[in-house]
Amino acid sequence: METKKTLVLGATTNPGRYAYLAANRLVGKGHPIINVGAKEGEVAGVAIEKPETIHPDVDTLTLYIGAQNQPSLYNYILQTRPKRIIFNPGSENPELEQMANEQGIETLEACTLVMLATGQY
Repeated sequence: METKKTLVLGATTNPGRYAYLAANRLVGKGHPIINVGAKEGEVAGVAIEKPETIHPDVDTLTLYIGAQNQPSLYNYILQTRPKRIIFNPGSENPELEQMANEQGIETLEACTLVMLATGQY
């Protein structure tokens, strides 16, 4: 299996949130992760960092932030230049999808958890 370095944007220490579940399942499937979120903490053994450091070697950025809170992160997301962005349910954003596509970044409106469970990740 090919591992895909994944940036979890919207990472949280709240075990009831999908971003938390996704971080743990990604690590469980052998994918290295970078947790980026608003609050400090740790998920799946990886510290949550603020959206400041650009990680140029990211394969996938999985998004767990609603569209209304994304504009301040556009530059961060696009400068990261992931190969693909997964817009999980509730994070769909046609404006950001178009901007990413114009830079050659694949976009998917999908669920990271379902993709992992079905072998489509």
